[in-house]
Amino acid sequence: QVQLVESGGGLVQAGGSLRLSCAASGRTFSSYSMGWFRQAPGKEREFVAIISGSVGLTVYADSVKGRFTISRDNAKNTVTLQMNSLKPEDTAVYYCNVHSDITKSAYWGQGTQVTVST
Repeated sequence: QVQLVESGGGLVQAGGSLRLSCAASGRTFSSYSMGWFRQAPGKEREFVAIISGSVGLTVYADSVKGRFTISRDNAKNTVTLQMNSLKPEDTAVYYCNVHSDITKSAYWGQGTQVTVST
């Protein structure tokens, strides 16, 4: 059974930093893309960042480009999101996502709350 568990969320002041981690289990995910989405109260879930399982290509949403960095450790089946220069508009529940480009199967974590105060 595939499971994704996020950690590292919390409360931080604007301009601060936070690091989120996602641990995947149930199979080997080295060939899967891994990424992060977020959802603020009353808003739609939006794409944040993704890293491919092939050569580590990364894509970022324009709103976080230059501030967030995504990375992965295939030996540990983990993906990390380093968030710097946080803004109040970054406040949301952040969800880990794992996707297979071959089967189109997708898996989601339960989310971790990130709150950025002014």
